[in-house]
Amino acid sequence: MALMNSREEAWTLLCQWTESDSLRRHMLAVEAAMRAYAARFDADVELWGLTGLLHDLDYERYPDLADGHPRYALRELEAQGYPPELVRAVASHADFLGVARESPMEKALFAVDELSGFILACAYVRPEGLVGMTPKSVKKKMKAPSFAAAVSRDDLRQGAEELGVDFDEHVATVIAALAEHRDVLLPAPTPASGPLRPQRQPPLLGHPKANRG
Repeated sequence: MALMNSREEAWTLLCQWTESDSLRRHMLAVEAAMRAYAARFDADVELWGLTGLLHDLDYERYPDLADGHPRYALRELEAQGYPPELVRAVASHADFLGVARESPMEKALFAVDELSGFILACAYVRPEGLVGMTPKSVKKKMKAPSFAAAVSRDDLRQGAEELGVDFDEHVATVIAALAEHRDVLLPAPTPASGPLRPQRQPPLLGHPKANRG
């Protein structure tokens, strides 16, 4: 099915539903990783990218997994005319909905979702951020139970297994995808010693102007 919704429209929808800078960065990170894997699998880069961008659309408004996320997102995405394969992929990334991951896109979304968040967490505590990060350094952090404790280490490895990719190779792929857009994904320091804040312009990952100042 042809993708009728533009990247700009998807970004506008995301901003309408999500005000949190950190959650926006997470969804942008997952978008970047999904675009990287779409290219690797010779798939529809735009479709995979928008699937990653919108996968947590309703999480800020409806974080309760019992009756909230991602159910409201699924209804909104259907109402907005997004293709069924995108909607199904969003559903399948939530194990508790019982939607089996069957397509490469569905498996990729699950595989990069938590890993993207974990890699960004690693970058936040490194002076170099994403630059020079290696799978070895990520796996070292995985062994520290108190670091990003909410991230299931089993899910990180399960995602790579379902996708059929060696874990180290998987981690390296996601690191590279995120590092390409590090100026967007990592908060920029404000003058003096103020808090770190992300860039607020709607970055267009996958487009030439994505990293323009």
